[in-house]
Amino acid sequence: MTEYDPDIQEGVISDIEEEVTEPPMYKVLLHNDDFTTKEFVVNILVAVFNKSLDAAARLMWSVHKTGVGVCGVYPYEIAETKINIVTAYARENGFPLKTTMVPE
Repeated sequence: MTEYDPDIQEGVISDIEEEVTEPPMYKVLLHNDDFTTKEFVVNILVAVFNKSLDAAARLMWSVHKTGVGVCGVYPYEIAETKINIVTAYARENGFPLKTTMVPE
């Protein structure tokens, strides 16, 4: 059993206020090039960015026509990880596919 100590006060502190903010978000951009195959781009969009096959094909065509497109919006660390995965996989397969990120 614990001993009573009159100098120790027990209770709940209810007036602590912490401001919780969402992390800043970043757009992951996919850039068009003349060497990466359309099929490879669609596969990347499905595997890394969890796009449906139809959404991936539409985005691939949009990037092909306009030069750049948004793959997704993520917190910094997740965006950076996805870019690293895409870059490594593209290089392993001999493609210069480029992805970047910008603040949202």
